[in-house]
Amino acid sequence: GYLAEYLLKLNYVVVGLRRRTSNREHSRLDSLEGDFHIIDGDMTDSVSLVNALKMVRPDEVYNLAAQSFVGTSWNQPMLTSDVSFMGTLRLLEACRDMGAQCPRIYQASTSEMFGNSTPPQNEDTPMTPRSPYGISKLAAHRLCRVYRESFGMFIACGILFNHESPRRGKEFVTRKIAMGVAKIVMGQASEIVLGDISAKRDWGYAGDYVRAMWLMLQPDQEPDDFVIATGETHSVKEFIIAAFNAVYKQYPDFYTGNGKGMCWDDVKQYIKHDEALMRPAEVHELSGNPTKAKIILGWEPVYDFKKLVHLMVSSEIEKLKLKGVKEVIMLQD
Repeated sequence: GYLAEYLLKLNYVVVGLRRRTSNREHSRLDSLEGDFHIIDGDMTDSVSLVNALKMVRPDEVYNLAAQSFVGTSWNQPMLTSDVSFMGTLRLLEACRDMGAQCPRIYQASTSEMFGNSTPPQNEDTPMTPRSPYGISKLAAHRLCRVYRESFGMFIACGILFNHESPRRGKEFVTRKIAMGVAKIVMGQASEIVLGDISAKRDWGYAGDYVRAMWLMLQPDQEPDDFVIATGETHSVKEFIIAAFNAVYKQYPDFYTGNGKGMCWDDVKQYIKHDEALMRPAEVHELSGNPTKAKIILGWEPVYDFKKLVHLMVSSEIEKLKLKGVKEVIMLQD
């Protein structure tokens, strides 16, 4: 949704590719205003990609398609590879077949490709992925470089570190924490069930990162690979503490401390560990070095860690309040 919003503000005609499923819910796109269209297509079907490209004749293609949840990639490795790697291959071939009308292509690569390489990671850091998701994305990343060098295609790869927002999927740890804290401070829950809280990530705001995607595809740029990150690393544990600190002052009945903020001793009672949520091979620390993007693209993030966490938790609280209003209206009806 954020990328479409950004492009629409720049007066683009935006066409989204939608995979046909039994669930047609696309609430993240409901707020879009402008020249926005959705067509059916599937990264696992070459014909649908060729037809979509012939129909639209795009100037730019942003490939964000993936089975992007690391945990699911362990349970569905074949699907993950078929979409993330083979899907990218199908797309590149479909674009290459357009000849002189071949669009500029943005490929969404991921920090998960680095695995446990020594942080901070940049574009030249060795890549040693530790999940089927990371492996499939690395294969697609390498493929894009080969097509760029072999066929002269304009393909830019954004190696994005964790990019979060209130629209993040509910299965992701940041959204899970934000929802859990909102429910706890409003008296609707008593605990948050999590796996490894020692893992460290470089968390940024998705709205900032789509700007970098667009910058990579501008005609005055040379197609290249760019790390997009904040350069700051925080653990899941730190995210939990920051989430409670973002809103506790608004709920004096919830916290009766000295007003100096909450620490781990204050919040650990709300955290429950579930061994089933641990991954077979965890990536311990991801920390990006975005210097290249800053120098060449002129890109820097706007949101810092605290501002991002506050945005996510506040959004969940507003959703709960709105839900409460809806329930009252339903009862009155």
